[in-house]
Amino acid sequence: MMSRNSEFIQKLGQTNQSPYLIDVDRAEGIYIYDKENKAYMDMIAGVAVSNVGHNHPKITQALKSQIDKHLHVMVYGEFIQDSQLAFAQRLVRLLPATLNTVYTVNSGTEANEAALKLAKRVTGRTELVSFRGSYHGSTHGSMSVSGNEVKKQAFRPLLPDVRFLQHNSIPDLEYITTKTAGVIIETIQGDAGVRVPNPEFLQVLRKRCTEVGALLIFDEIQCGMGRAGKLFAFEHFNVIPDVLTLGKALGGGMPIGAVVSSHENLWEFTYNPMLGHITTFGGHPVVCASANAFLEIMETEIDFEEVERLGALLESIVGLSPEIKEIRRIGMMFAFDMESFERVEKVVKRCLEKGLISFWFLSHPYSFRLSPPLTITEDEIRKAGDIILSSILETS
Repeated sequence: MMSRNSEFIQKLGQTNQSPYLIDVDRAEGIYIYDKENKAYMDMIAGVAVSNVGHNHPKITQALKSQIDKHLHVMVYGEFIQDSQLAFAQRLVRLLPATLNTVYTVNSGTEANEAALKLAKRVTGRTELVSFRGSYHGSTHGSMSVSGNEVKKQAFRPLLPDVRFLQHNSIPDLEYITTKTAGVIIETIQGDAGVRVPNPEFLQVLRKRCTEVGALLIFDEIQCGMGRAGKLFAFEHFNVIPDVLTLGKALGGGMPIGAVVSSHENLWEFTYNPMLGHITTFGGHPVVCASANAFLEIMETEIDFEEVERLGALLESIVGLSPEIKEIRRIGMMFAFDMESFERVEKVVKRCLEKGLISFWFLSHPYSFRLSPPLTITEDEIRKAGDIILSSILETS
């Protein structure tokens, strides 16, 4: 008889040759428990998903209440459904007035796919502009505007007419022209190792897009929903996009993506051609109930000043190690640079052995990443910092 590890590897398609293989039994707060009841501090929150921790009672109650009413009843956009409408109403209430309409899909990468189509549809143009170091997803369109050439090479040809500019370079913005349909940028680059742009760069980018009539798309799938220390990362920069894409944490642990823009822009999907964008399960009522509960928690329970204080505390603790070459952080989004990938790998594995889940970046192998739940306490921050420091010391 095959072991559970072997069954997992053989029966489920894999993303890498060395998965963590934690055999999950349950999860609560910042902890995941395996079948032998070993507790793991989830210091990546399922990779920036479980921003309010695991099994938050308001989310589980919202899920149970909606399940008792109904599951899927119709493809997106045809029926009025309570949880879907309540979610959209709450989300747009939290956003600037120009971002007043929500198109819900199943994931962040789907949100980016829809946003790229929307830019072409609204402008009638074809060129898309992105930035080196970016990550927008792994489907053909989102991969086409992502910057990791190593990950893309085996899947070419990808979308034509895509131009990449240097991130945070104001002179490069002159390459955005009247041929450009849309410019897509992570408000804060995640996979590149937490790259926070200069505010002036984003402000000039906004001005340039307005001048040439290109749609500015902010991808906040990872950096949004409180991860960067504000509900929306663009709040740090005093810049409002034409299109906002969300995912990951938005569902409160359930799969969701959202494209947010003006009603005028999103109405373009309804004609020439009709059904310009469609989804069967986007806006699933159970998922929307969870997302609505998540947003309520973010409004009423999360203190962003405390998020910043605890983020700075963890930065200071881990920064005590002389092996940490550089730290990039905003809110609860961290990258810790070390001398080599080998050192990062040893530290990440030792942390796992000691009951702490950290992770690495696809495109920046010399860093390990942390993105703990925003609900983490000071005692838990200190405990996590001590585990990481001891893991660095024990593997040196």
